[in-house]
Amino acid sequence: MNIHGHKVAGELVDRETRCKHYYSKKDIIAIKFFCCQTYFPCFSCHRSSGCQNHAVWPKDRFDEKAVLCGSCGTELSIRDYLACHSQCPECAAYFNPGCSLHAHYYFEMT
Repeated sequence: MNIHGHKVAGELVDRETRCKHYYSKKDIIAIKFFCCQTYFPCFSCHRSSGCQNHAVWPKDRFDEKAVLCGSCGTELSIRDYLACHSQCPECAAYFNPGCSLHAHYYFEMT
């Protein structure tokens, strides 16, 4: 699905990147997976896509844009996303703060 000019794959529910796995009002980000360079709403959608090369973003690449705000379409660098306190720096939309519990599925956290 094309969302704000970006291809987002997965089991999408709406145009703000919510999917069948995560669909609260604040579940409005998609993350570009390092392994396939494709945006997905969540790790479950990525897993079901069949990508066999799952890899997380290495810390030395955290300046790359890999998080898409489903509200306004702004792409955030990983560093900016991790520091944004669950709010888009461009449109002020709130992101689900619970996503931080899954950061290790996407980013090198150790």
